[in-house]
Parts: sequence; structure tokens; C-alpha cells
Amino acid sequence: MTARYLAATTVEEAVAAMAAGARPVAGGTDLVVRARQGSAGLPPALVGIHRLPELSSIDGPDARGLRIGAGVNHETIMSHPAVLTAYTGLADACAIVGSHATRVNGTLGGNVMNASPAMDTGAPLVCHGALAVLHGPREVRRIRLDELWTAPGQSSASPDELLVSIELPPPPGEGGLVTASAYVRLQYRRQMEIAIVGAAATVGVAQGEIQQARIAITALAPTIRRVPMSEEALTGAVVGADGRDPRGAADIETAARLAARAARPVSDVRASAEYRRAMAIVVTRRAVITAVLRATGGRVPVPASDTTFGS
Repeated sequence: MTARYLAATTVEEAVAAMAAGARPVAGGTDLVVRARQGSAGLPPALVGIHRLPELSSIDGPDARGLRIGAGVNHETIMSHPAVLTAYTGLADACAIVGSHATRVNGTLGGNVMNASPAMDTGAPLVCHGALAVLHGPREVRRIRLDELWTAPGQSSASPDELLVSIELPPPPGEGGLVTASAYVRLQYRRQMEIAIVGAAATVGVAQGEIQQARIAITALAPTIRRVPMSEEALTGAVVGADGRDPRGAADIETAARLAARAARPVSDVRASAEYRRAMAIVVTRRAVITAVLRATGGRVPVPASDTTFGS
């Protein structure tokens, strides 16, 4: 049982409590569930951060992009007009996190700081070039997510650093470039699922070809990671005006297979390493195709996983 609890009213108050050993809590969808299941006890001290206005808003979009407070829940993010328009891969991910109750209560910051290699929001955030804004006792610093996550369940943040927001830069749009994204997860069921395999893709299309690409894979390595080889294979791929030019199919297939080659999956009760590697090809291919279709004017509803794998 937790001996001490403080509902912080300022970021500074929350950080001071963390420096004294308290653990931050907002939605509690992971912390409380684990405690109830007996897999992990509650820490001796908690600091509630759910009342902090700096963590509760989505600001923008503007010239700097979009700022999402760490305390914003998944339901709000998945329905936000700017996210649906410019960061659709993140909407895909937020729309399938846990159950409806999880999405209403669970926060983006909690998802990010849990540092699970199977988190759904991680891969699209990486593809969108997101930065984590960490507020400590002496400074505020910004860090790339691939520098934040160090191992399953571990991050490079200090115990007295509070994640206050995620910053997303504006999608590239110079020279007629149209940027779109998608996140696809292999799912056995619609609710309360954890990614067995997932992939996110962001593509920039102009003059009928992919001119920029980012690919990231989920639940296929100790941390969520980009796959530069896949990105290089996609650059220059011909996709046509409707995203379906067969000349680009070989490049998309190559990119998908390179993503599987870059994977370092494990075998567990949910899937074997061999199965995960095989499915990495499937989900990467579908994420890329969905992103290309969106970039070329096609309508693929959120979440993309429901569309590409069926109900």
C-alpha cells in the first residue's frame, strides 16, 4: 500500500516530490492494474500529476508543429483534428491502445515513459520525429525518443525528471511534397491487446514517387527502432497518382523484408520469434501501402489495423 500521496498543483511541486522518491501517476492504467494483479506493488510514495495544466493540453498546430501534453489521454489524441490530418499514424495507434476505458484514462506520457517495446504509440512518434520534453529540478531538456528508451521498461530519464510534453515537428511539405503516415499492428482481437508485431511508416510523395520515408518497428527488438535500410529502399519508389503503381511494389516488398531482417524478436507465450519475423514483413508492407494511399488522396479510416487486417 502507498504510504504517501500528493496531488501536485505545479510542475515544480511534482518534480520536487519525485526528487524525494515519489513516482508520478496520472491515469494509472498500468501502475494500478499491475498492483491489482500482484505483479508489482505500489511504490511507497506517489505524486498525482493529473491536475497540472501544462500536461493537459494539445497546442498548435503552428510553425513549430504540435505540442501534446504528457497527461492528454489517447481518446483525445485520436480524435484531434490536427492529429487526424497531419499525424495520422499516431491516431491509428491511440485508437487501439487497450480498451475504451484505457484510452479515456491512459495518457500519452504514461505510454511513453513505460518504455515498452510493444507500445503502440512509440513507432509513429519515432517516425514523426517526436521529442520528449523532460522537466528536472535544474533544467528542461528535449530528447529524441530513440535516445530516451534504453531497454524494455527503462529510459535515460533521471528519477527526478518529469515528462511534460511530446513535441511533433511539422510534417515536411516543401516542393509539393505530400506527407502521410500509418501504424499497423497484428492484432488477435480488438480490445485489450498488446502488440505482437507492429510497424509505422511515414512517406513523403511528390511527382508520383516516394521522396522521403521513415519506418519504425514495434515488439521486434528491445526498444522501438527505425529501420534505415527500409527507408533507403523506399526512396525513389514509383507509386503513381493513386498510390498503386505496380512499379513501386518491388521496392515496398524489399523495404518490408529489410524491416524483418533488422528485427531481433523473442519467443514467448504470445508468439515465436520466427512468427514475429514473418509477420514483420506483413505489417511493414501494409503500413507503407496505407501511408502511400493516404499521401496520394486515398481514404483509409483510423485505425488502419482494422482496415488492413479486417475485423
